[in-house]
Amino acid sequence: MFNDFNNQTPPAYYSQADVARQTNAVLKRVYVRMFIGLLVSAFCALGVASSPAAITFIFGNSIIFWGMFIALFAMAILIPTRMHKMSSSTVLLLFIVYAALMGVFLSSIFMVYRISAIVSTFFISAGTFGAMSVYGYFTKTDLTKMGSFLYMALFGLLIAMLVNLFLKSAAMDYVVSIIGVLIFIGLTAWDTQQVKRLAAANLDPALADKLATMGAMDLYLDFINLFLFLLRIFGGNRD
Repeated sequence: MFNDFNNQTPPAYYSQADVARQTNAVLKRVYVRMFIGLLVSAFCALGVASSPAAITFIFGNSIIFWGMFIALFAMAILIPTRMHKMSSSTVLLLFIVYAALMGVFLSSIFMVYRISAIVSTFFISAGTFGAMSVYGYFTKTDLTKMGSFLYMALFGLLIAMLVNLFLKSAAMDYVVSIIGVLIFIGLTAWDTQQVKRLAAANLDPALADKLATMGAMDLYLDFINLFLFLLRIFGGNRD
């Protein structure tokens, strides 16, 4: 999602203190906006899950369900590719709308897993995510090559999940879930490092604000996917 940002050394007339201040300011906005996105998703998911009428309307109507799925997919592509033509407030608003739609889509987990399993998995996900994000922020190791490898692995994972829709193999589902966890653990560290580097290189306030939203969206998706794969491993089911 970071193709529109210039990953280079900041201009020489900016001091190291200016760069550090900018980087920290952007990272704070990233995590605040990510947290807001998660809250929006959680409230939307709980709201839908607590309403039988809403559940029937959304998951009992194939047009609504697939329309929402397509909207999520389209927004995941549209927001980062068109953000240079949007204002910072529009990019942020679209991210919040995306988080709300994701929450509605994820409300189905309350029909599959116990509340206790969802809550415990959430805290496991939060701890894992936090540890890897801290690592990505402070590590001196260049994670660029790892990011390229992880995105290729993610593409392979999507193919494996599609194949297993037909095979319906429990063993393959378990392996896919473990691989998914490992991929998003790595992507959390990589995305954090990318945001930190780009925040130091893009000191224009408007551009930095868009970067904060895009970073929040990337880390939000890392967290959501990490949570869902962990839930498939530890969640069991209602039975």
